[in-house]
Amino acid sequence: MAHSLARANLGLTNPAPNEAPQISFGAKDIDVLEWEGDLLAVGVTEKDVDKDENSKFKNPILNKLDSRLGGLLAEVSAEEDFTGKSASNVAAFRGLGEAVASAAKASQASEVAISLASSQEHSSESKPNIASAIASGTILGIFEDNRYKSESKKSSLKSVEIIGLGSGAEVDKKIKYAQDLSSGILLGRELVNSPANVLTPGALAAEATKIASTYSDVLSATILNEEQCKELKMGSYLGVAAASTNPPHFIHLCYKPPSGPVSVKLGLVGKGLTFDSGGYNIKTGPGCSIDIMKIDMGGSAAVLGAAKAIGQIKPLGVEVHFVIAACENMISGTGMRPGDIITASNGKTIEVNNTDAEGRLTLADALDYTCKQGVDKVIDLATLTGACIVALGPSIAGVFTPSDDLAKEVLAASETSGEKLWRMPLEDSYWESMKSSVADMVNTGGRPGGAITAALFLKQFVDEKVQWMHIDMAGPVFSDKKRTATGFGVATLVEWIQKNAS
Repeated sequence: MAHSLARANLGLTNPAPNEAPQISFGAKDIDVLEWEGDLLAVGVTEKDVDKDENSKFKNPILNKLDSRLGGLLAEVSAEEDFTGKSASNVAAFRGLGEAVASAAKASQASEVAISLASSQEHSSESKPNIASAIASGTILGIFEDNRYKSESKKSSLKSVEIIGLGSGAEVDKKIKYAQDLSSGILLGRELVNSPANVLTPGALAAEATKIASTYSDVLSATILNEEQCKELKMGSYLGVAAASTNPPHFIHLCYKPPSGPVSVKLGLVGKGLTFDSGGYNIKTGPGCSIDIMKIDMGGSAAVLGAAKAIGQIKPLGVEVHFVIAACENMISGTGMRPGDIITASNGKTIEVNNTDAEGRLTLADALDYTCKQGVDKVIDLATLTGACIVALGPSIAGVFTPSDDLAKEVLAASETSGEKLWRMPLEDSYWESMKSSVADMVNTGGRPGGAITAALFLKQFVDEKVQWMHIDMAGPVFSDKKRTATGFGVATLVEWIQKNAS
């Protein structure tokens, strides 16, 4: 163990603790003009900023605010050519929260209120969801990952009042849900942002164990070492792990509800490559992105973020297995070579024609293991292929499943979460390119349809009685513009688990 810990502390870097901002949220139905604090934000649409012939706002709230400010609001909105153009969906309301957060940061505000100019136009059913989206946007927007900077500023934001979207138990419950969910998304971001010299497979396992002990009333952890994985015949996963001096850790968290019977068992499998060099098929040349391959555990980050949120939300009627085959794909004399044949835990043999198609090899054994836990449905999430980014661009994840019912469920969850998913075909005829002359299959087909052949490969390791979906999130896991992790996947998974709960 001392050996692996010595490797883990490469470069003497230890992250500073990142204190998640403690913001108290409240929902009130009061007159916006009576609120007192540092910063009042009013969300407007294109229609709200209409003015009459005297250049006065037609909208009553904006009109009142404008007169209180001596006409300044009308003046500034005209000067800045402010149009209020934006959609009215989850992502837009979360965006409003994020915009308020950045204004609060810039002005060092500690007490903030957020209101909509036309809140009366939203139905009473939708108001709590809008409040929830605004709250989560504010939390995610105020957060800055400064663990690896020698100096960092603390946020001064202490309280946020959401005005005009209802008050009472229903909206409070939704805001609490937004806070629980956001804490999971932030964990997901931190894990993906952590460099590979800090977040080794062992450190990822330690994070999982920490979540289980924090919510030990509903979560338990099992961490399998290399020897135990050998006993379970996980040759595909161990083949990938073989080149690294950081040993593999197979992570299994199990959520059981605090009370009552379980009517459905779910599995979530996350790809957990804490670094991916490509192995002997080393990533080279422009666009190979080897410099950000710390993100190759984005699937596992989504799974652990969801586990943390579920540990707080505690849904009834559902059991959830969170599974990660964590390891590194490195290069050494003990490593897997191109052309090697490995045997997965379900007995199928694989000719490894490319060591950089390693994620699917780890997922093969993880999917087989998860199906053996008796799950009814399983979703795997992976930063699996560059081909998926070519197909869908940087902000949409590809979804592959033979089950229309599961597709419906997960796409409905993503509508609520505001994350973008697109269902792709599982074209069986493409399996031809995955046949090997010496083993059951190769691990990569040609370049065309690379995300599809990858999904067909995973299908070989899923029990036919289990509803299965593969989510290729190589694009949206990381924002190239902001050079930071997004926490993608957590929100949709948590929504999906909620939809399955009684």
